[in-house]
Amino acid sequence: MKIVVPKESDAFECRVALTPEISKKLIDMGHHVVLQKGAGVAAGIEDVDYESVGAKIAKSIENLYDKADVVARVSPPSASELAHLPKGGVLIGLLKPYGNDKLIKELAKKKITTFALEFVPRISRAQSMDVLSSQSNLAGYKAVVDAAAVFGRALPMMMTAAGMIPPARALILGAGVAGLQAIATARRLGAIVSAFDVRPAVKEQVESLGATFVEVASDESGEGTGGYAKEMSADYKKRQQAKLEEVMRQQDIVITTAQIPGKQAPILISEKMVKEMKIGSIIVDLAVESGGNCALSEAGKMVIKHGVNIMGYPNFPSRIPYDASHVYARNVLNFFKLLLSSDSKSLAINWDDEIIKGAALCHGGEIVHPTFKALTKKEKEGK
Repeated sequence: MKIVVPKESDAFECRVALTPEISKKLIDMGHHVVLQKGAGVAAGIEDVDYESVGAKIAKSIENLYDKADVVARVSPPSASELAHLPKGGVLIGLLKPYGNDKLIKELAKKKITTFALEFVPRISRAQSMDVLSSQSNLAGYKAVVDAAAVFGRALPMMMTAAGMIPPARALILGAGVAGLQAIATARRLGAIVSAFDVRPAVKEQVESLGATFVEVASDESGEGTGGYAKEMSADYKKRQQAKLEEVMRQQDIVITTAQIPGKQAPILISEKMVKEMKIGSIIVDLAVESGGNCALSEAGKMVIKHGVNIMGYPNFPSRIPYDASHVYARNVLNFFKLLLSSDSKSLAINWDDEIIKGAALCHGGEIVHPTFKALTKKEKEGK
């Protein structure tokens, strides 16, 4: 089969869907790998690196997609790219389906079998394909590193001949994959770390990393499905705000990671909280693409509000593109293998496999994912 990798078109996307390492594995399995010219440059991978393992470089988008069977990418295709996607082919990527109805309808119209990797079920058998975990892990690390670079003080306690420098204090809001990595990284850099999450079950994980767990007095649990947090009641949110107002006054760095799939990110940090933080403090909002956890975040920018630096950079994994691309490509390969026949030469999709069913967005001209099936019905009713 011909597997193609386009150059990503999103303004904040520096990753590439396949690396030379994974391209060679696919070539060794008997497939042809073709990349658009310069596809890996933003991730620090040159065309010659791909050519050295047997992959081909297409100089035009038309040559890239000609007779393509499978398209592997990171971010969703743009409207102009969509026109080039081969009818009846397979598309694999992080497709951001929520709020992207037009794209989903177009993919169904072109009868493209589409797999949204953010929907891979978070089960043991799918761990090697869990793109959200691999990318969130790097996002949590990079958030701390970027905060430390901007912060005007040292993070660890230092004893000098001129006196002691006290350690910085860091608060992580949300103890999922990104949050736990942020805790571990901030601890390694010497900060005093605390963390908050609506899910009491993560307390043990937070404390095992050497951080203090911030608790809200309530009997309500924030455990949602698939390991995600759920939206909390108004009473809980009121208690949560009071607790965070108290804790945030002491912090130097705050990193927010709280997101709810398919919904706007919860506002955890109000303008009042920002006003009460120390001058020169840092907030890194990892949820900015879904609305943001800080009321003053601005997508795509770092702004200073009330003397506090607020980072609203989208797509944090893309800020460390080389490593993010390498783990992403391995996730893609492991998922792709599920779609193949026993000899790994052709597609033999088992639609009863729970991983495949979970990730499938479109197939056979229909939208098949349960969350988005209604779009097909609306389209037919519109006609």
